[in-house]
Amino acid sequence: MAGTQTLAERQAAGRQARERAKRSQHAEIGNTERDPVELLRANSAGRVEALVPLRYGRMSLSPFTFYRGSAIIQAHDLAGTVNSGIAFPICGDAHLMNFGGFATPERQLVFDLNDFDEVANGPWEWDLKRLVASFAIAGEHMGLGRGPIGEFVWAAVHEYTERMREYSEYSTLDLWHEIISFERMMETAATDEGRALIAKTSKKATTRTHESVLAKMATQRDGRWTIQDAPPALFHPTGPNSLLGKDKNWSDTEAWKGKLAAAFDEYLSTLSTDRRMLIDQYELHDIAFKVVGVGSVGTFCLVMLFVDGHGKPLFLQVKEARGSVIARYYEAPGLEHQGQRVVVGQRLLQAASDSFLGWTSGPAGRNFYFRQLRDMKVSVELERMSSTVLQGYARLCGWALARAHAKAGGKAVEIAAYLGSGERLAEALTEYSLGYAAQNETDYKAFMDACRSGKLEARSDEDMAADFRV
Repeated sequence: MAGTQTLAERQAAGRQARERAKRSQHAEIGNTERDPVELLRANSAGRVEALVPLRYGRMSLSPFTFYRGSAIIQAHDLAGTVNSGIAFPICGDAHLMNFGGFATPERQLVFDLNDFDEVANGPWEWDLKRLVASFAIAGEHMGLGRGPIGEFVWAAVHEYTERMREYSEYSTLDLWHEIISFERMMETAATDEGRALIAKTSKKATTRTHESVLAKMATQRDGRWTIQDAPPALFHPTGPNSLLGKDKNWSDTEAWKGKLAAAFDEYLSTLSTDRRMLIDQYELHDIAFKVVGVGSVGTFCLVMLFVDGHGKPLFLQVKEARGSVIARYYEAPGLEHQGQRVVVGQRLLQAASDSFLGWTSGPAGRNFYFRQLRDMKVSVELERMSSTVLQGYARLCGWALARAHAKAGGKAVEIAAYLGSGERLAEALTEYSLGYAAQNETDYKAFMDACRSGKLEARSDEDMAADFRV
């Protein structure tokens, strides 16, 4: 435990970690002697077969969307690099699109990490490397050169370094309560353009509520709400638009309803008593299968629509939790239940987590976790950001990642000592990010060749939706 060591001893341990992994060595991109297509195939095993082509279709849009969906490839490569030896629960997929705004249970709008499907014990620098590489790949996608990309990386790494140094002086309780509110973001924004974007995003968040989803996603008849099918992204598991194929044992039968009821009861047991009493005030109206994200396409994901006595909705998302790609390549103790792994990791890393976070086991031995479908959630619109704003966003992501790591690991003192001024790591990670962007481009071309040759099948949302049009 950190409490058994003095601050001086912990600082010495952080500096000593430089001997295990020199900061300059973080420029190396790792073991890239592998077949990216085979790794993706392995990662697709066990998913809904009919949806795997949609996963590849979404990944095929650009090298950046490919990167978002291929966390397994970078995890493989990182396993071939030196690591600091300072490990704790990390996000595992900390690319720039997995940060965003959402409401805390107290209705405060905050900025934080917002995707934890890959959370597992791992070296903290793996998260930072995934983040900076995402800025390099996104920058190239936007047509920017090495100069601006280097500034994005420098901004993220230096903000991470400065915040970690600051957090190394926080008390344990102060660190646990640290939160990045939109008000603080506004105060620290360096430009008028950045402040305007934060204000616009904050306003947008207030419109992204359960009620706004209800109007778009469901229809009411005889006092009951029904989710509208919009295949391939949204459909009823038992209806004519279902894509579950051989997994049709999830059909609307009494046996399935019994299994679902048992799974829901198990989920409720993972919540606090007050949250269980809160959900008890709602009535379940409908359940549908919903396809989400890029990397998660093909995993089992349901949406449950509840309505209270005033006719107001609550949407819960039930998402399958599979084994983390980090745990696959970094050996460390972890939780056996994958849904519990995600929930515990999220609670550790986030400053304030969803009131309805919980986990359960479902049919066919699958693990799941619950969360709200939409609760003032907003994310960055990359294509609309200028180079200046993107640099400010890189600082925000560096800040949020440092806060998450400092809280989850309790190792802010050791990491701050390892980083020093941050200059050497910033130089190494600038080289790393550009090198990994080039490798990602090579992997993307191999992936696209596999799609064109028929080795992999890739289909767009539009193509698949056309299958259901009459």
